[in-house]
Amino acid sequence: MSRYRPPSPPKSAYITHEGAQTLLAELKYLWKEKRPAVTESVREAAAQGDRSENAEYIYGKKQLREIDRRVRYLEKRLEVCTVVDRLPADQSRVFFGAWVTLEDESGEQRTHRIVGPDELDHNPAYISIDSPVAKALLKKQEGDEVMIRLATGEKTYYIEAIEYRPISL
Repeated sequence: MSRYRPPSPPKSAYITHEGAQTLLAELKYLWKEKRPAVTESVREAAAQGDRSENAEYIYGKKQLREIDRRVRYLEKRLEVCTVVDRLPADQSRVFFGAWVTLEDESGEQRTHRIVGPDELDHNPAYISIDSPVAKALLKKQEGDEVMIRLATGEKTYYIEAIEYRPISL
């Protein structure tokens, strides 16, 4: 029996300048620091003799495979990503990179930033441009009402503020 999984939908190829710098720093750390350290520990474990029952050797090889997989992913992803490093001409509307403050019907406010799918784990306030929330917000203005479909039903939000922070290159 196979474990077929249908391919995931393609991710947007946009990333903020800060996100690209974070991914490049991760790639540099994995390639220049972590991989050489793990390679050295594998070499030392291999020198101990029987590799078939050497847990340090087996675990080290597994770590190397995981590091190599992540390095390949980061290299391929950074090749196809488009770094958005300038602010939109019309800053009164919601576009990629915007900080959007939403208020629900009960008056509770929350602020989100629309970013690329590769940046989500860096900040809990970030939402992917591919998410239904971000798609509903795109091209809206302050004061607009947005209906967002959730698992529990539809919810109405009002756009209180749209902010674009300066990009530090």
